[in-house]
Amino acid sequence: MSRTIIDLHVLQTVPPSNLNRDDTGSPKTAVYGGVRRARVSSQAWKRATRESFQDLLDPQELGTRTKRVAEFVAKRIVELDPGIERTQAWDLAAQTVQAATGAKVEAVERKVKAAKKAGEPAPAPESGYLMFLSARQRDGLAALAVEGRDDIKAFLKDKENKARAKSIADTGHSVDIALFGRMVADGADINVDAATQVAHAISVHEVDSESDYYTAVDDANPEEETGAGMIGTIDFNSATLYRYAAVDVDRLAENLGQGIKEGAGDTEPVRRAVEAFVSGFATSMPSGKVNTFGNHTLPDAVVVTLRDARPISYVGAFEKPVDSDTGEGFVEGACRALAAYAAEVERVYGAGDAPAWAVRVGERTAPLADLGAQEAASLKDLVAEVGAAVSQRLGRDA
Repeated sequence: MSRTIIDLHVLQTVPPSNLNRDDTGSPKTAVYGGVRRARVSSQAWKRATRESFQDLLDPQELGTRTKRVAEFVAKRIVELDPGIERTQAWDLAAQTVQAATGAKVEAVERKVKAAKKAGEPAPAPESGYLMFLSARQRDGLAALAVEGRDDIKAFLKDKENKARAKSIADTGHSVDIALFGRMVADGADINVDAATQVAHAISVHEVDSESDYYTAVDDANPEEETGAGMIGTIDFNSATLYRYAAVDVDRLAENLGQGIKEGAGDTEPVRRAVEAFVSGFATSMPSGKVNTFGNHTLPDAVVVTLRDARPISYVGAFEKPVDSDTGEGFVEGACRALAAYAAEVERVYGAGDAPAWAVRVGERTAPLADLGAQEAASLKDLVAEVGAAVSQRLGRDA
């Protein structure tokens, strides 16, 4: 059965930086091809991509992931009915969220009593783990809570009302939930399988982490007191990274409620989600130690392939680390290795007829000229062309 799969391949050079730290504060690494590589975890880049959606999509198309889910829903409850006071709204929200998801939320009454006894303001109740709700799901649960505000326990014990709560939590998924999925430990029936897979970014070459010794001067020190007010060290590295992600467009459409197998004709939500992901993944950057290093770079090259079978990563191009002994740096060698490996993979496995787009910067990336059959003038053009191709394919399959 034909599918619609998007592959994203990105080459990006990052100067001295510490994008993603391990438990010791050092940049994360991995051994690949027998040598140590710089690594940025998939979670770090997914978070950066999701944050970029704030500038790419309407807030109503996005979700919020938080343990303060009762407060999140309660704010909407008070907007719908300003006569409901804060702690009552917390209680309404907590019980409605629990009925909808199965996730336990702290008892509001117990928290309020404990706060009064300590002479402190009552904090909002929290769930036992992070909950991911879309704006539409928040609004729907808040409206349901307001409807049952007179006796929320009895209201939610009614089978029909409880089913309504679960239905709200299991429909109207936001773009980020549809793309990255959602796991609810106490409510597997409302879990959402992710439509995208993001690989750990690794350097195309071997790296050695370095350490920066720094000092800070106390501005108020008298002249006779010399020396630093603070000293410390911070580890860093620099690398040309290969980044890869894949999007199962069919799964994305189903998660967004636009399942093409059911013949849904409106492909616009899927197109917007695809365009936001391609743009966000390409241009986002994890924020680790960014104030220290100011490592604001953009990709040297972005290649997108639209497949109809399964995702294909080109990371094997760099199993043999790129060498820079010639003094040309790593980008040009990485582009040569990527172009050669990709061409062979496409030839051997008969996938060479898949539509592909590329955008690249400078002459060092010239080896990639033939990798994207449709070379775009800019990332904006590439994103629009990929979105249009996805929309056309979904419309054809509907």
